[in-house]
Amino acid sequence: MPEIIFDNCVLTNFALSDSFYVIKHLYANTSYITDLVMAENIRGIIKGHRKLANIREAVREGWLREITLDSIEEKNLFESLCVSLGFGEASAIAAAKSRDLVFACDDKAARREAELLGVRLTGTVGILVKAVRRKLIKRRRADEILRRTEFSGFIKLDSAW
Repeated sequence: MPEIIFDNCVLTNFALSDSFYVIKHLYANTSYITDLVMAENIRGIIKGHRKLANIREAVREGWLREITLDSIEEKNLFESLCVSLGFGEASAIAAAKSRDLVFACDDKAARREAELLGVRLTGTVGILVKAVRRKLIKRRRADEILRRTEFSGFIKLDSAW
């Protein structure tokens, strides 16, 4: 299974919709976030979104690994992406590109930049489709999860099946 790096939005969608177990089941030990995405998560926790602590706990448990940009290539790409994207998205795309990871993101601008760089993509809808196809959840549950999330680039679930 390909390894995956998450932007904060996708993880937030699953954490706030009480479905973070989907992420753990599908991606335990093959998933990453950058330290800058983790900082965004902590900011959300501080603002009172307690369910986001599931993400921090996943990092503490070790099945979701926190990484930093370490190569010159990653750092240069990060800097160029920061012109139009936030630090979390930019850092995740830079890592995805240099380490050949799938980038999980719902943000249209970030997805467009990743696509231009040849980075493989998925998002909340794609993950839900995968969970249904693997019989982890039923379609009705996927619809419920999707209704409980708000993200940019919304795609009607029926079109994804």
